[in-house]
Amino acid sequence: MNKTLLSLLLMAGLSSQGYAQESLTYQLPPKSIVDLVDASGSPTVRFNKDGNLMLLLSAPGYASIEQVAQPVIGLAGIRINPANNSTEGEVSGIYNDLTIKDLKTGKESKVAGLPEKMRMTNISWNADGNYFAFSNNTLNGVELWLVDVRNLKANRLTNGLLNDAYGTTLQWHPDGKRILAQFILPGRGAKPLENIVPTGPVVQQNLGVVTPSRTYQNLLQNTYDQSLMGYYLSSELQEVDLNGKLTKIAGPAIYRKAAYSPDGSFLMVQTVEKPYSYLVPISYFPFQTSILDVTGKTVKELYHAPLAEKLPTGFDAVAMGPRAYEWRSDAPATVVWAEAQDKGDPSVKSEYRDALFTLKAPFSGTPVKLFSMTSRYGGVEWGNQNYAVLKEQWRKSRTAKMTLINPETGKVVKVIKEGSSEDTYTDPGDFIYGKGPFSAKVLLFDKGGVVFTKGAGASPQGDRPFLLKWDLISNKQDTLFKSKAPYYEEPMFFNNTGKLYISRESTEATPNIFALNLKNKSEQALTSFSDPYPSLKGVQKTLLSYPRKDGIKLSATLYLPKDYKKENGPLPVLIWAYPREFKSLAAAGQVKGSPYRFTKLAFRSPVFWVTRGYAILDQADMPIVGEGKVEPNDTFLKQIEDNATALINYVVDMGVADRGRIAVGGHSYGAFMTANLLAHTNLFAAGIARSGAYNRTLTPFGFQAEARTYWEAMDVYNKMSPFNYADKIKTPLLMTHGIDDENSGTFPIQSERLYSAIKGHGGTVRLVLLPKEFHGYRSRESILHTFWEQDQWLEKYVKNKK
Repeated sequence: MNKTLLSLLLMAGLSSQGYAQESLTYQLPPKSIVDLVDASGSPTVRFNKDGNLMLLLSAPGYASIEQVAQPVIGLAGIRINPANNSTEGEVSGIYNDLTIKDLKTGKESKVAGLPEKMRMTNISWNADGNYFAFSNNTLNGVELWLVDVRNLKANRLTNGLLNDAYGTTLQWHPDGKRILAQFILPGRGAKPLENIVPTGPVVQQNLGVVTPSRTYQNLLQNTYDQSLMGYYLSSELQEVDLNGKLTKIAGPAIYRKAAYSPDGSFLMVQTVEKPYSYLVPISYFPFQTSILDVTGKTVKELYHAPLAEKLPTGFDAVAMGPRAYEWRSDAPATVVWAEAQDKGDPSVKSEYRDALFTLKAPFSGTPVKLFSMTSRYGGVEWGNQNYAVLKEQWRKSRTAKMTLINPETGKVVKVIKEGSSEDTYTDPGDFIYGKGPFSAKVLLFDKGGVVFTKGAGASPQGDRPFLLKWDLISNKQDTLFKSKAPYYEEPMFFNNTGKLYISRESTEATPNIFALNLKNKSEQALTSFSDPYPSLKGVQKTLLSYPRKDGIKLSATLYLPKDYKKENGPLPVLIWAYPREFKSLAAAGQVKGSPYRFTKLAFRSPVFWVTRGYAILDQADMPIVGEGKVEPNDTFLKQIEDNATALINYVVDMGVADRGRIAVGGHSYGAFMTANLLAHTNLFAAGIARSGAYNRTLTPFGFQAEARTYWEAMDVYNKMSPFNYADKIKTPLLMTHGIDDENSGTFPIQSERLYSAIKGHGGTVRLVLLPKEFHGYRSRESILHTFWEQDQWLEKYVKNKK
């Protein structure tokens, strides 16, 4: 930690001198907010592959600052916990309690033998659904565990520790009788020691080659970092049977990917190779793709991908040569990959952008070009010997296409979907998978070319999730299920046996799982989770739709305190938003969200302040539109002002908002938006900017959806940088930032420099730097302190504004 950060751990601008620092311990916000932060959310549910068992998984609350303060090492773009060799990130997908529910009998059971202090991750079912494996993240290592769901017993399979820092931690063999896992190298010893005496300078050079790259954090810095990377990321691949017997398959190496062929006869592995880079993260490092047999012997070396430091600019740029290797999931052992036909450069004119190739076992023949695409390859939904759906897209024009092909010949059956990738109203949803000839996932078919999809169901009335039966040949679509008001009902599991499991919620009812009989329309409640936020009972929630002055329809979710009536007078307001870029006015104006969703709270949510007497406007639309040759950011400042003005005028006219007491806030790009609104408008009483970027010259090779470089759009970069207008920011601004922010572009120095610039021009500003926090704040102490800061700021500069 450098001296600047140490001196700015908790900055304060509230002293009599106006800019003094203060030593501050972690503070607590009002009890109404603390209670909501500490509330236990409803369990997460997961179904086995047959849909006859359901896991009820409970997550722990926010970690303590003591837990979060454990050492973290940043290497090649990855954050590693050296104590247990796992990836360190925001707390999600970790569970500390488990119940299994038999959906035929309705019986709920606990599992015997689970670890006492369980932190369950990487949950994976075997082929027949009789077992699932998981990793248990302890303070000292990551363990491999097995649960027998028939006997309701769990046991740790091996004494060895898993490497959960990079690659595929664990996976089942297609036969469902063994697990392939990445293990820390046996006897690897202590980590390398750094020689404090340098042996020479760190040198980088570029010999006249165009090498643009976006800003990244936690990159390798020197040879010692390289040695640490080898120490923490190197693994040995071993198979473990149900009795814990180990069989070494391959190693040691840094495994980027490992995947069984659908028939289990081969293993595709990708290993990271040297030379490493100090400019880009590990995903761009050289790697070798090979095919191994079941004993680990190399059958075929497919391709050595070189270091990808020199990719062209633009979101549609890709590396030259083979990429995106995968197995064709409906065939025994056929490798598939894409290759750019335009040198990977979107600026090069080319009839075809990508081509798809296949190679069947025993991999000794010549690769077959299966299909050529006019856009970038977006993956294949494998079905059977007759049908597969190939996806392609072009990011610059926001277009997408799905083509039904014969997977054996590549012959086009028909184009089944083509148009704007931004058009949510016509989105057919995601394909549902079923059982194929092997354990790999394939499209769930009814008859012929009839498949099923489920989607969010965006509409002018809000999201209405659906289950769709779709004849890909005739294009006949039959809606088997669609959410109905006053509920938000989301399909969770369907296998074409006449029953659908859904999650149902409303503004007042917490999400619960129901079984629907699609033939006789009967239903059965499978869970009865209680309301985790009883103090929000009665809070008034409304999905607003209102026009921008150019005619675009915008939306936002309004929360009003319980028992509030308009005759009580207008309220202080907190608006929370995040800008989104669009290439069409029509797409920007599509309604987003649902008026019937149960409110779920997270540290990014502003809804906590409805308990403090504020009107909350969450997920307020901030579309930035640029049609044709005009890019969205060409008029970024005008459009965020128009968006904010439209919302403020609407809620003021409703009679619920006090125009003189409105705050705006956001996290990350929302913080960037907030600073710009304060620099260029007088619409707000205060602002809250969390973990943002404010000087776009520090992200010169693109940011967010901006593909142009600083030198290609210098005026845009400069105008969009609130740092350049720090002398205009006179509205009180609260800034927070995690000291260990790992996000690309949002270096903590972004907040430090804006704070200094505003302070230097006499503005009212406060900067709070949170020790040990990433881009997303993780510890209970940091989150509650952040909320205390926000509450203090809102009470002084908004609710009680003089």
